[in-house]
Amino acid sequence: MITYVLPTRDRPEILRETLHAIEALGAHPGGAEIIVADNASASPVRLPRTLANGILIDVVRRPHNEGAAARNFAALHADPASDWIVMLDDDSHPLDLRFVERLAHQPRDVGAISADIFLGSSATAIAGREQGGLPEVFIGCGVALRRSLFSSLGGYDHTFNYYAEEYDLAARMLLAGYRVVFDSAFRVLHRKVTAGREMNTILARLVRNNGWVMQRYAPEEIRGGQLRATCRRYRAIAENENARRGFRAGLHELRATIRNQPRRAMNNELWRRFTGRAAARDGLAWNLSLRGVRTAALVEEGKNANEIRTALRELGIAEVQDARAEALVIGTLSPGPMLDAAAKHAHDPRVVMPWICGSAAGVFSNAA
Repeated sequence: MITYVLPTRDRPEILRETLHAIEALGAHPGGAEIIVADNASASPVRLPRTLANGILIDVVRRPHNEGAAARNFAALHADPASDWIVMLDDDSHPLDLRFVERLAHQPRDVGAISADIFLGSSATAIAGREQGGLPEVFIGCGVALRRSLFSSLGGYDHTFNYYAEEYDLAARMLLAGYRVVFDSAFRVLHRKVTAGREMNTILARLVRNNGWVMQRYAPEEIRGGQLRATCRRYRAIAENENARRGFRAGLHELRATIRNQPRRAMNNELWRRFTGRAAARDGLAWNLSLRGVRTAALVEEGKNANEIRTALRELGIAEVQDARAEALVIGTLSPGPMLDAAAKHAHDPRVVMPWICGSAAGVFSNAA
C-alpha cells in the first residue's frame, strides 16, 4: 500500500485537478490512500471521502502555514499498512502506475525513490523537466519515501519551511545507511503553478537553508569553502533575479543561526555521494574510461558541474575545448536538466551523461 501526501494552501481548483488526475489512474495494485495537508487555507479544504477509483481521502488541517513540515503531520495519519509515502505537491501527480510495482521490489537499503519529473500543463504538453535535485537528493514534488525511515528520522526539519528541506532529509538518510535512487519508470507531471512566488522571500530561504545544509553536513576540512561557495552562488542568483534584499536578509539570518545548527559531518565517502561526485565518477568510468577516452569537454553546465570536473580529473581525463574533445559530457548532475540536455544533443555521438548508466551503483534502482 502507498500513501499520497499533498500539502496545499488556498488553491482548491489546482488541488481538485490533481485529485482528478490520480483518480484517472484507476485502481492501485496493493491499495492507496491520499492525505491532504491543509496548510491553514483561508477557506478550509473540503473534499469527497473517496475517489471514483476507491482511493480514500483524508484531510488534516494545520492551524498555521507550516511549509514542508505539514507533510510530517500528514504522514503521521498514514495507514499502518502503508510502506511508502509518495510526496507530491498540490499541482503534481504520477503519469501512470508503473512505479507502484517498482516500489514493492526495492532493496531494504533504499530509503527514497526519485521520480522523473516533467513540467507542463498536461501529459500531452510537456515543456521539459524539473530543475534541481542530485543523484541522491530528491525533489519534494515527486518522491517515494520509505514510511518507516521517514518516521524514524522525524520527517522534514520544520525550521527550513520551504527550500533545501529535501537536501537535509536526504543527508540524514545517507547518514542512516540508506540510499536514494532515481527510477525513470516513476514519472510525475508537475503543472508548477507559480502564483504567489516572491523572489526576495525565496532568496532569503535559499541562502539561509543551503548554508545550514553545508554547516550541518560538510566535512570539516571543506566546510568553510562550501559555505562561501553557497553564498557566492545565491548572491549571483539574487543579482539576476533582482532579489538583493532577500539575499541580504537570508545572509543575515544565516549568520545569526549558523552556530545553532546540529553538526553531523559526513565522511568523505558519504559527501561524495551527497554531492553527486561518486555517481559521476562511476558513470564516467563506465562511459569514458572503459572506452579509452582521454579528453572531454563539458556542455550545458549546471548544478555541481565542478564535481563532474573533479571526477574527470580523478579518472585521468583531460578537459579540453569542445572541438578537440573525444567526448562531450553533460555538465549538470541534476537529473531533469541532464536528461533534457542529453536529448538536445542526441545528434552528436560524443555526448554522454555523467551518471545515468547501468553501472552507477547506489544511484540507479536495481529493480530495473
